[in-house]
Amino acid sequence: MRAVKYGAAMARGVARTLTALTRSPIAWLQAGVLAVLAWGWVHGSADHAATAGPRAPIGARAAGEVSRPLAADSAQPAAPRTVQSTFAVKVGRDDTLERIFRRLRLSLGDLATLRALPGLKEDLDRLRPGEALTFITDNGVLLGLTRRLNLEHTLKVVRGDSGFHANVVAIPLEMRTRTVSGHIDSSLFEAVNAAGADDQTALALADIFAWDIDFLKDIQPGDAFAVTYQQVYESGKYVQDGPVLAARFVNQGHEYLAVRYVAPDGRADYYTPEGRSLRKAFLRAPLAFTRVSSPFSLHRRHPILNLIRAHKGVDYAAPIGTPVHAAGDGRVVFAGRKGGYGNLVEIQHSGGIMTVYGHLSRFARGTRVGERVEQNQVIAYVGMTGLATGPHLHFEFRVNGVYKDPQTVKLPEAVPIEARLRAEFLAQTSPLVVSLFPPIGPALVAR
Repeated sequence: MRAVKYGAAMARGVARTLTALTRSPIAWLQAGVLAVLAWGWVHGSADHAATAGPRAPIGARAAGEVSRPLAADSAQPAAPRTVQSTFAVKVGRDDTLERIFRRLRLSLGDLATLRALPGLKEDLDRLRPGEALTFITDNGVLLGLTRRLNLEHTLKVVRGDSGFHANVVAIPLEMRTRTVSGHIDSSLFEAVNAAGADDQTALALADIFAWDIDFLKDIQPGDAFAVTYQQVYESGKYVQDGPVLAARFVNQGHEYLAVRYVAPDGRADYYTPEGRSLRKAFLRAPLAFTRVSSPFSLHRRHPILNLIRAHKGVDYAAPIGTPVHAAGDGRVVFAGRKGGYGNLVEIQHSGGIMTVYGHLSRFARGTRVGERVEQNQVIAYVGMTGLATGPHLHFEFRVNGVYKDPQTVKLPEAVPIEARLRAEFLAQTSPLVVSLFPPIGPALVAR
């Protein structure tokens, strides 16, 4: 209202000025200026009054007013955007979880916290080359970690409000029993694959009969096999071949039978149907190898020294990193570097027997002087340290200090089934033996 009064007063001034226009040209100019000012004041003030309404206190927001972003020079920092991602990392040959955390730029403090959780350190430290770890992160912060510990269990780690929580989840599996058979034309692997089983089953057959059959030298076309084994399924999908339950192998006319027996203490092993152990006290060859690169010989020319020098062991060619197993139960008496042997392990067994493993790339966890080892336990890995022209294992077998040819030495027998377990053994294994000799179906009748 005050602005309207001011406008009216200015209008009256304009009128007075117009009466004097005939008296002076300057009066015309004054009248025009006053008219413009009056019009602008009235209309501007009226518009403001119509739209603004009562003036609000400083800092207050009128009802129904929509807030707008602040100007760029007064913007507040926005909350960090969530970028959650799930990805798998394949474990390399020399990888540790610490190296993987560093590559992913994850907090080593979080890793230390995980390793401090009860029972989690061992599950995190013993990574297997080729396995996959699944990570869940958010803006570089670890939210979860999943690792398949074995066929039946998965480790799951999740970050919660109170820190990390770990849980081992059982994987429901279905075991299906199957029997296949075949004849060998060129190799055991090809014959087993042709019958419908995996390489894992072929390797199991070779291991079961390894004390009686040399699968590198003794196999001939026409040899036959039958094997009853388990297949592992997860959620209805085939995963892999499981353990062999029974096996029959005919080599050069000689028949060999094996059945798997699980003792009351949970330990499984293979026996003849009569209960004699198929195991000898020692492995004939303590690794999976491609060929014998140098046999036992007392008159071999050394490939590096170019001298006639006795080769008091057998060299098994194999890729670097191939696991080396203890040939028998015993105690480690040396694990370290020794001259031309390079990295070396010596194991003392009962009966005055010592086995020696040379040119190793590295030692397995727990391979230390004084430690007891069991037959088939991994003690080291193939390498080419010391005087070696290529990756291989040098394996020696000594009896009371005398070097013996590991390929021909007579190996002691293992312990048979105990008398108190014999009835249970026969009840458990007799059906398995029958599965290796399926009945012949009825003859087809011509119509």
